[in-house]
Amino acid sequence: MKRVVVTGLGMINSVGQDKETAFSAILEGKCGIKKIESFDISQYSVQIAGEIVDFDPSEVMDAKEVKKADRFIQLGMKAANEAMADANIEESVNKFRFGIVSASGIGGLPNIEKNSVICETKGPRRVSPFFIPSSLVNMLGGFISIDHGLKGPNLSVVTACAAGTHAISEGAKTIMLGGADKMLIVGAESAICGAGIGGFASMKALSTNNEDPQGASRPFDADRSGFVMGEGAGALVLEEYEAAVARGARIYAEVIGFGESGDANHITTPVPDGPLRAIQAALSMAGDVKVDYINAHGTSTPANDKNETAAIKEAFGGAANCPPISSTKGQIGHCLGAAGAIEAVISLMAMRDGKIPPTINYTTPDPECDLDYVPNVARDAELNVVMSNSFGFGGTNGVVIFKKI
Repeated sequence: MKRVVVTGLGMINSVGQDKETAFSAILEGKCGIKKIESFDISQYSVQIAGEIVDFDPSEVMDAKEVKKADRFIQLGMKAANEAMADANIEESVNKFRFGIVSASGIGGLPNIEKNSVICETKGPRRVSPFFIPSSLVNMLGGFISIDHGLKGPNLSVVTACAAGTHAISEGAKTIMLGGADKMLIVGAESAICGAGIGGFASMKALSTNNEDPQGASRPFDADRSGFVMGEGAGALVLEEYEAAVARGARIYAEVIGFGESGDANHITTPVPDGPLRAIQAALSMAGDVKVDYINAHGTSTPANDKNETAAIKEAFGGAANCPPISSTKGQIGHCLGAAGAIEAVISLMAMRDGKIPPTINYTTPDPECDLDYVPNVARDAELNVVMSNSFGFGGTNGVVIFKKI
């Protein structure tokens, strides 16, 4: 099969609206979680999230087109534009061999909420004609493919919080099997709205630490009490290795392994077995390599963090053999379907700069979470191989491994 490399990156989240600003803030331990400002939260038990403030969608699309695209699409376009510019794709590229895989866990939830209320209170004739096209998950890839003229495979992944990682593996598979020469991967999510916050809160999945927003998300810490919602987007340009070398592209890393699995256990309660098998599959595909860093799923929920720790320990043959691990969700929140794409970008930038991002808010060790989580302060390290984990509701798991060339 053909080799696949990463040649472009883009990212936007609550600590930065481009990859360099966001990654620098993450290394510094900055946190973008605060009280929600985008809607009235007075009646909600959860009042905090990792919102992106001062984002102007007219920067990425014509002002009159903005109302046709939900916010998750706008954020995805921002990250995609940055990744495409970063990859320095020449105008003469064969667009028929350049495809896209888009990913989101929920898609246009704010628009669904808004138009459902309009339909109920004002009648169906008042529903916006842009409602459906702006809300569908695959419209993320639709808008972006039109914007960049990408006429290769146009695929979408909707696998909850594993969607961004699954999109990377789907794009890699497409190139490996000869279906395209290049694939743009975009994961985007913006579900910080009444229905989103209310729905996750009713499941008791979210932290209710409203008085200390920046300390609310605390992955692997004994006092963790649930995740904090975030929003954002991550984008990667994947290319066939020989073609990338031939055009003199700057290569971040090669995709050397990925693994996918299902828990077949419970729709919302995870178990170690599913993540373990996804990690094992990715390691098996990667071959004889030493993983230098893992960007964990690390949601700050009681169940995920202990289960992920257990899976990593078993996959690597005990705690003594495990590489350093960190979760960046303490800083930007859990971006759901965008998380895997954003965290892949963070992992690749960590490899580029030789700096492991910290796990902030780690103050009280948990006996069931007993690995090296790079607590609170970034760490210099030589990183040649990095792994990124993503696990989602429904028992869907994805893992990807990158290697420096």
